[in-house]
Amino acid sequence: MQKIGFAEALDSIVVNDARYARDAYVFLRDALDFTTKQQKKAKGTNVRHVAGPELLDGVRQYALREFGPLVVTVFESWGIRSCEDIGHMVFNLIDAGIFGKTEEDSLEDFKSVYDFDDAFVKPFAPARKEPEKKMPPGLPAPKSS
Repeated sequence: MQKIGFAEALDSIVVNDARYARDAYVFLRDALDFTTKQQKKAKGTNVRHVAGPELLDGVRQYALREFGPLVVTVFESWGIRSCEDIGHMVFNLIDAGIFGKTEEDSLEDFKSVYDFDDAFVKPFAPARKEPEKKMPPGLPAPKSS
């Protein structure tokens, strides 16, 4: 049996599951590469397996680096609206023989790991200035320590 290539696997995946754009899978593969490189730097050894939450953290970091404040817009155009969507994509790639998994890996690993608004919108939201506290007239200003 001939091993299927990444491009051919994507052709098959997007025909069978049209929820996610082809480019989303390319991004996901790149995000996995990014994650394994980050882990190798941190641990000093080759990483043999990346768990779901670790991959999601790598996806978050890589997406912010690649797309900045446009992450949510790009992801939505690809059909990605939550961590669970990334999990579905991962398992599509596993089913196609592109990604591997262990017995412990499951779709549950990708449920509600982080909120997209917290992960991708808040880092770019302007800092809120605290309103200046005004003292009632006639009272002395507090002493600074």
